[in-house]
Amino acid sequence: MKKHLFAAILLMLMAQSANALPPGERININTADAATLAEVIDGVGLRRAEAIVRYRDENGAFKDVLELTNVKGIGEHTVTQNQDRLSVK
Repeated sequence: MKKHLFAAILLMLMAQSANALPPGERININTADAATLAEVIDGVGLRRAEAIVRYRDENGAFKDVLELTNVKGIGEHTVTQNQDRLSVK
């Protein structure tokens, strides 16, 4: 019984952290801070999220989510994997 309860709690915690946004909601990559970007974008940690913000500050707002690939260390796979959670508006 304890094993099942522990497993259920663990699954709930993992589900919450795996997708920090409610279904259908998107995060604006032009206004989100580094901590939020790191939390929402799978495969992006705080350092990479800080690089996104730095790139945005230096180059202006992203016109398209795919422009994230211009940030060193972010590939097309990462953008495609997270595209349904990201927006530029």
